[in-house]
Amino acid sequence: MTTDSTYPSLVPSPRFDRARGVRLPAFDPRLYQIGSLSLLLIYGMSHLGFDVRLPQAAITIVTALTTQWICSQFWRLPLFDPKSAMISALSLCLLFRSRSITLVVLVTIITIASKFVLRWRGKHIFNPTNFGIVVMMILFDGVWVSPGQWGNVAFFAFLIACAGGLVVNRAARSDVTYAFAFFYAALLIGRSLYLHEPLTIPFHRLESGALLLFTFFMISDPRTTPSSRPGRILFAALVATGAAYIQLRLFRTNGLLWSLVLFSMSVPLIDWLLPGHKYEWSPLRRPLSRSLSHSVNTTKFIKEMS
Repeated sequence: MTTDSTYPSLVPSPRFDRARGVRLPAFDPRLYQIGSLSLLLIYGMSHLGFDVRLPQAAITIVTALTTQWICSQFWRLPLFDPKSAMISALSLCLLFRSRSITLVVLVTIITIASKFVLRWRGKHIFNPTNFGIVVMMILFDGVWVSPGQWGNVAFFAFLIACAGGLVVNRAARSDVTYAFAFFYAALLIGRSLYLHEPLTIPFHRLESGALLLFTFFMISDPRTTPSSRPGRILFAALVATGAAYIQLRLFRTNGLLWSLVLFSMSVPLIDWLLPGHKYEWSPLRRPLSRSLSHSVNTTKFIKEMS
């Protein structure tokens, strides 16, 4: 266990409940993400005809939480935190498709285990969901990614929900989301203008549910993006350019996923060239007393592995 002389004593910024006279923990934005993804999955299965059934979704979620618990025990984390695992499981339900339940279980295990195994200086190297899907596409033929064409009503409703997520998260990583959306849209629209194509073509490509999931839940993952704002903008430009090149010049599908995996390996280099502060899920401030030091160190350890 570390001491206060090794790491500064930090705890999540509290809120104060005047009625009970107690301090409450800061709101975790992952709860909002879980709620948004859950509502989308339920609506998609009941009204939009998503090609994922309730048993497959249940197996994915149970496998994700079980793998998270096993890894937490193996790496001796003090507490079991299911929130990140739930986000990954729901994202897999929305994107990953296979007729084999075995492959569904395997991609879920790979996704969650990668958070614990593939790390560099306390950060994930890859977005777990993106990594799991790409590994399965490399290894197996009977898997694919849902294109995410949900219709205008569902698309714009989810877009509003995703934008609300940026507000809930206090714009902690909104810069990489805005930067990627700008660069990717500019590349698609610029190509169509250069080729004298009607603008309905790039706009149709941008109206994709999979693109929303990628923009708001994958590339914006604070545990895998560069630590500094200039680094994140550079990272967004690289991923957008790579995705457009793979899709429009190499004529391969899932250019977003391939590009993110490729350029995620450049994040340690970007952090070295453009250093910044590593992200924590809750805003931090100094504790009110020294008696909190034990819980502080426990909190820091959990954040390192979440």
